[in-house]
Amino acid sequence: MNTERIKELAIEAGDDWEHTLKEDREFLERFAELIVRECMSVCQECVDDGCVEAEEPLRKIKEHFGVE
Repeated sequence: MNTERIKELAIEAGDDWEHTLKEDREFLERFAELIVRECMSVCQECVDDGCVEAEEPLRKIKEHFGVE
């Protein structure tokens, strides 16, 4: 995932990234990835149900957060 974006969001949420332990950073990165994957899943369901014409929202989420 886009580690720089996770860092920005963690700082915005009040985390002191520079003093965050490596293990905690890894946890935050994994947690963020799981949340993004949930969002992607909801988008995919919408595409599959025909409520979105194209997969553009899903592609944009993947690209924005750097998730495969």
